[in-house]
Amino acid sequence: MALSKVDFNNINVTPAASKKLKWNSSANGFETGDVGGSMVLLSTQTASSSATIDFTSNIDSTYKEYIFKFIDIHPATNREYLVFQADTGTNTNYNIAATTSYFQAYETEAGGGGVLAYNTNHDDAQSTSFLRLAVVQCADNDASCVGVLHIFEPSSTTFVKHFFSVNQSMAEDGSGTKYSMSNQKAGYFNTTTALTRFRFKMSSGNIDAGTIKMYGVT
Repeated sequence: MALSKVDFNNINVTPAASKKLKWNSSANGFETGDVGGSMVLLSTQTASSSATIDFTSNIDSTYKEYIFKFIDIHPATNREYLVFQADTGTNTNYNIAATTSYFQAYETEAGGGGVLAYNTNHDDAQSTSFLRLAVVQCADNDASCVGVLHIFEPSSTTFVKHFFSVNQSMAEDGSGTKYSMSNQKAGYFNTTTALTRFRFKMSSGNIDAGTIKMYGVT
């Protein structure tokens, strides 16, 4: 989906005394097309009792950013985490060292909680393990997780690879209490080698159902 070239040339502000914004036909020379960039759907993976969802193709220096969209990710096992990791062309173990921070907001179905908090339990300090994106997901039939993950300059051989994720899920605390849980994770893969593959899975058990779409941004 290419970025539309929307014309902003007709915006003109009248003198401050009038306190009005009006439109005319003057050309100010600014269009969104000048910014450049396009977003391309590269791959769609749909889970069906899947141990992992892997993205290993269409990953090259063409793209300055990858965007992964999570659509109704449903775990097979209750109170597990949606996690991910990356790898390089010479490494297929999905164990790139990463440092991250995590915070969450949640509210119970009964109206309790209402908490926004930084949670060190889901941080990572040069961890080579899989990184938690959505936590304690509920496995009820109507429960799921939706969200997005952005990874920047994945093919850079100069800089580390920054990323952030925002997602929303139905969660459970172990006593049967259900939560609306907003998870926000950010950090970087501490490598200057290009990332060439990505893996998503649950911390235990399968991804029972759901879709992950991968987009490239030039």
